[in-house]
Amino acid sequence: MLEVVAEAPDGLTVSELAAALGIGRTVVYRLVVTLEHHALIRRGPDGRCRLGLGLLAMGRQVQPVVRDTALPALRLLAEAVGATAVLTIVDGQEALAAVVVEPARSDVHVAYRSGLRHPLEVGAGGRAILAARTAAGRPLEPAWVVSNDGSQGAFGIAVPVLGVPGLEASVGVLALRELNEAEVGPRVARAAGEISRALR
Repeated sequence: MLEVVAEAPDGLTVSELAAALGIGRTVVYRLVVTLEHHALIRRGPDGRCRLGLGLLAMGRQVQPVVRDTALPALRLLAEAVGATAVLTIVDGQEALAAVVVEPARSDVHVAYRSGLRHPLEVGAGGRAILAARTAAGRPLEPAWVVSNDGSQGAFGIAVPVLGVPGLEASVGVLALRELNEAEVGPRVARAAGEISRALR
């Protein structure tokens, strides 16, 4: 029901919801009342059901789960490559650096902070996500996207995280120098695969 309501920006009446779900109005009404009680659905004065603010509180719990799941693979990647490893997720129309791990043993590396936002078109992480959208579920060939233009002051290689419903993300590395694509690309792809499997 929440998915159906989420796809209707103008909201839906109980009758419209019942028709969309293919179940009786009485059952839908009871579900709406229960979801309203938990602030997951709200009904406006027009009687139309829209998503409720309770979903925001639930959404805030997702980031720690994603962070804790991604950290081990990102740590290994950062140390293996000697570059900053990043899990980038889509937030609205932007790329959000959700988890960042800098290598412990590196004289010079990119300092990048969690929470940094930029357009999806900028940098390897966002471009990998856009490439995955274009591929529509098919694997990329090669599996990674390279950003060698020094955008954001760094060079990067990123791989989309595939197969996790509701998550558009990529795993990437950033360095102040050009990266050996043939060596680093497969390592990033392995990390993205590990994170994808762990989040399913």
